[in-house]
Amino acid sequence: MGHTPFGYKIENGIAVIDQPAADKLRQLYKNYLSGMSLSKAASAAGIKTYHGTAKRLMETAHYLGDIFYPAIIDEDTYQKAQEERKRRAIKLGRNNKQTQMRKLQIPTRFHMGEVAALYDNPVKQAEYLYSLIESESK
Repeated sequence: MGHTPFGYKIENGIAVIDQPAADKLRQLYKNYLSGMSLSKAASAAGIKTYHGTAKRLMETAHYLGDIFYPAIIDEDTYQKAQEERKRRAIKLGRNNKQTQMRKLQIPTRFHMGEVAALYDNPVKQAEYLYSLIESESK
């Protein structure tokens, strides 16, 4: 696990609801569904965060409950919030973006200076070797 989602805490290896944080999360959903913007809904709920983070909180499916996390948000509230998010995105023209993957050109040839030092520490040796790269060519 990378991190514990907002609204939970881990006790003895088990995810449990952090009640004060879960109350703020429920208020975030309530505020958002009442018409507030994501950042204002979060702020009014006592969650200090940015728009994008508030959006991710609204999208976190763990809040519905799963095999590890107990439910904080009911299915109906969660679905209404997702529908409202999509509705607002359409209204603002933010869902028509075509994401195009750009092709990465990873250099596989390079020229480097002569190796003059050897280190016992592999990290230090790698840093040294990378510092010797003078140019990359296709």
